[in-house]
Amino acid sequence: MIILAKIFIALVAIEHIFILWMEMFAWETVGKKVFKTLPAELFKPTRALAANQGLYNGFLAAGLIWSFFISSPEWQRNIALFFLGCVIVAGIYGAATASKRIFVTQAGPAIVAFVLVLLAY
Repeated sequence: MIILAKIFIALVAIEHIFILWMEMFAWETVGKKVFKTLPAELFKPTRALAANQGLYNGFLAAGLIWSFFISSPEWQRNIALFFLGCVIVAGIYGAATASKRIFVTQAGPAIVAFVLVLLAY
């Protein structure tokens, strides 16, 4: 069960590394393809805002990756749960304010990982 939990933690971290990259470095190209409902003319003026969001997504990924390097099982669990909880809250907020799809793509995998961590440790 611990291996499955770690696989899901890694998947959530990888997703947030992708979001970091897209929002910080590919907002005007890949961002347009991902956020098709936004008018194309908004991407250039919102580039700095997107980069800021991307940086925060990077912090979430860093926290999840950090949990792999903690030797204490109790603290490894606590850190993973904290950062997964942050991702879940961000996913719920994003679903409520931007797109319902964010719940499935962002909060969903984090919820699965959260439950697996609770069951594994």
